[in-house]
Amino acid sequence: MAASQSQAGEPRKQIVVAITGATGAILGINLLLALRHLHVETHLIVSKWAESTIKYETDYHPSNVKALADHVYNISDMAAPISSGSFPTDGMIIVPCSMKTLAAISSGFCDDLISRTADVTLKERRKLVLVTRETPLSDIHLRNMLSVSRSGAIIFPPVPAFYIRPSSVEDLVNQSVGRMLDLFNLDAGNFERWSGWKKD
Repeated sequence: MAASQSQAGEPRKQIVVAITGATGAILGINLLLALRHLHVETHLIVSKWAESTIKYETDYHPSNVKALADHVYNISDMAAPISSGSFPTDGMIIVPCSMKTLAAISSGFCDDLISRTADVTLKERRKLVLVTRETPLSDIHLRNMLSVSRSGAIIFPPVPAFYIRPSSVEDLVNQSVGRMLDLFNLDAGNFERWSGWKKD
């Protein structure tokens, strides 16, 4: 059963959140808001191009987004605590995940803190969720997705769920974020779940 919030006396979950430059920055922002509401300790990495996308696609400034996290790291800081497997976390989610970042993880080319932390998450057998944002997909994209999936990652394209009869983009975003949280056994309780056909 998914936890709606941390129980008293239980240690807080720790989740690494990375935002790359792919379109869909609002998914990462809403995820941070939901994790904050659920009292989950967040460790955030924002790429250079993610900062540009945040400013272009949303009303947020990157500094406001970073303020939503408990800990923030520079993408070039390869000595950050989360770069080591000895630093305990409950997993990592890259949202949105660019095809460049996917390729780096697939090949094990750890040239920044996002790809390094993802590599650590895989080698420690922790949960790694990649919210991939691209369409259509090339053979290269598909091979990279299959490769990381076989290595233990979860590929999560934020496919809109029209059965919720969305009245806004926010409804679709909340549904995707809620399904991401399900993968970490967390429930923000802010989206409609499928409960079978509704009779008129």
